[in-house]
Amino acid sequence: MIGTQHPPCDEGLIRAQPRSDQAAPRKRLALAATVLGSSMAFIDGSVVNVALPAMRAALKADAGEVQWIVNAYLLLLGALVLIGGSAGDRYGRRRMFVLGVVLFGLASLGCALAPDVGWLIAARAAQGLAAALLVPASLAILGATFGDDGRGGAIGAWAGFGAVTTAIGPVLGGWLVDHVSWRAIFLINLPLAAATVWLALAAVRESRDPEVDRLDWLGAGLAATGLGAATWGLTAAGQRGWTSPAVWAALALGAVLLGLFVLSQARGKQPMMPLSLYRSRTFSGANLLTLALYFGLTGALFFLPFELIARHGYSAAKAGAALLPFSLVMGTLSGVAGKAADRFGPRPLLTVGPILAGIGFGLLGAPWVGSGYWTGVLPAVLVLAVGMTISVAPLTSTVMGAVAASHAGIASGVNNAVARIAGLLAVAALGLVYFAPGPQGYPWVMGISAAAAVVAGIVGGLMIEAGPAPKRS
Repeated sequence: MIGTQHPPCDEGLIRAQPRSDQAAPRKRLALAATVLGSSMAFIDGSVVNVALPAMRAALKADAGEVQWIVNAYLLLLGALVLIGGSAGDRYGRRRMFVLGVVLFGLASLGCALAPDVGWLIAARAAQGLAAALLVPASLAILGATFGDDGRGGAIGAWAGFGAVTTAIGPVLGGWLVDHVSWRAIFLINLPLAAATVWLALAAVRESRDPEVDRLDWLGAGLAATGLGAATWGLTAAGQRGWTSPAVWAALALGAVLLGLFVLSQARGKQPMMPLSLYRSRTFSGANLLTLALYFGLTGALFFLPFELIARHGYSAAKAGAALLPFSLVMGTLSGVAGKAADRFGPRPLLTVGPILAGIGFGLLGAPWVGSGYWTGVLPAVLVLAVGMTISVAPLTSTVMGAVAASHAGIASGVNNAVARIAGLLAVAALGLVYFAPGPQGYPWVMGISAAAAVVAGIVGGLMIEAGPAPKRS
């Protein structure tokens, strides 16, 4: 399920903010606003996945349309999250945060009232645009509100609440799908959005970055259209086949636009993704690792609810609860993994962790997954959870430490965007496998996810610096 955990480097984005000598008034309310705002967008991703089978049946959607219900959100969020962060720096973090929350609430209402699947996909795209504004702004507000002496506690509270919502979100969403309607999962965003806006206006002081005087609209446009064309091509191939000229034209257009995006980043004065960051072998390796690992994670956990609900008789609530141990293990052991990374360095953890996660994917695709939750699903989920827990903490510190301190914020943002784009590509590409004729789609999806995770572990062993976690200079 997409959104089972925060993408890597969220904490890094918070810590990268400059120290605030004058803290915003009513810090606890400001913290509550940032927690509610980021959690609203975060929960929505995980809750939607358990509702997809019900949406497909109610709206008579085909396989490609089901994928776009998720991909419309991921496309806008992944492509625009970097420029969304820059917009907050340029025009004001509180302003962009409130605008994002209001837009997210309105888009959620649009999702709940959707009369057909086309409307729902458009409303999900609007949610992705809103999330691209509110998510980076919420993290920047949290970092700017608390000085160095208070950030640790604030991050702890933010992460703790995030762990709770991660655990209960899919379960609550599944219950609403089973007993109310899939539309209800969107309606619960409305009171959350109203409370978030009130808290933000009451307690958050406006902040900006005076060094940001322009936005990379060209880069954002090229990234969004290039990823959109490539995603459409991959998704359409499932219905039209690989002999369709439209499929190849879309893939070619996507490749050209993404190539132009890279060129614009090399020549732009203030690019949203400075290519100079990739001169660091460790930074490049960390992002390749993120791309492979989160491709496997998102793809596997997107299709797991379909398998549990459609082929093994799970209710939506039970499918949502299936990954509850995943969240509990990560929330409990993340601190231990962070200490291990400090002691042993990131390379061994970023080698072993992804490979262990790959074993978990493989177990989820094994024939005995349908034998029952306790013997078929739970052991695989626990192995996967341990592997991801080992991976995430050193990944964050590695990305933050691989570049100069002045670039830590953009480096964290790039890594977050890479994780979301990996999910976008996974849903599009693995959908070709899962929805193909025949009963073997699901095992192949899990096998490909396992292979991607193993590749991530190999990248970690070959490209990440050995020794202690790298220090920023």
